Amino acid sequence: MCSSRVEDERLLRALYASHARPLLAYVQRLLGGDRQRAEDIVQETLLRAWQHADDLTVEKARPWLFTVARRLAIDANRNRRNWPEDISTATVDDVSTSDDLDAALDACLLADALGALTKAHQEVLIEGFYAGRSTREIAARLNIPNGTVRSRMFYALRALRLALLERGVRQP
Repeated sequence: MCSSRVEDERLLRALYASHARPLLAYVQRLLGGDRQRAEDIVQETLLRAWQHADDLTVEKARPWLFTVARRLAIDANRNRRNWPEDISTATVDDVSTSDDLDAALDACLLADALGALTKAHQEVLIEGFYAGRSTREIAARLNIPNGTVRSRMFYALRALRLALLERGVRQP
């Protein structure tokens, strides 16, 4: 029984590592951007995966996880309609947040998204946007052709946009 628990824990950790981010982004979209409720649903989904560990593998679990999460989101929306609102959204909007806090959260989100990119893409973005270097300066610093820097910058920005979308960030 103990080895079964160890295997279940390994499966759950592997499921989390492989599927939690895309699952969170999916559920967050289903819930209209409500990250807290989305995190609760992802947690419940992974709990149900743990309860069905004998039937799942990491490679084939994604459709099952997304189906369970979608059903939980539908149930959560139905239940939410039946409960009265505790506070109005106007009250929540009146609470001001610090610009420093928003900047710190944005920086964490961006750092996480940058971490999902390849090392080559990270280098050109950091050199170009954080260090403020031109493509020629980046090319000289990295010892690669200027055209390669431009190409990497283009594809790095596209990959960064996709990574941010997976984390629930929408374009204005």
